[in-house]
Amino acid sequence: MAICTEIRHVTPKDGNVFADLGFAPGEAVKLKIKAELMIKITAWIKDNGLNQSDAADIFGVQRTRVSDLMRGKIQKFTIDALVDMLEKARQPYTISTSFEEHTARVTVA
Repeated sequence: MAICTEIRHVTPKDGNVFADLGFAPGEAVKLKIKAELMIKITAWIKDNGLNQSDAADIFGVQRTRVSDLMRGKIQKFTIDALVDMLEKARQPYTISTSFEEHTARVTVA
């Protein structure tokens, strides 16, 4: 049996892959916010050469929580928990949403 390798859809750079996957509009926006926050936090951890234990100490969480973060286990985190981590890392952030267009943008400077 042959595997189809034809590209049928590409999510635009500013699009929402979760909406494209069929999630309800509101849920898709929340998932995109969480995903972008997780990407920013994991990048900060890597950029600062931290191991999971050091990051856990900074965030005030168990090392296993940092492991879940680094592995992209999005369902285990709330937006609030991720924002708390950014604040403890002293990283500024901006979250903007447009529920009319079902879009979200997270900027971490």
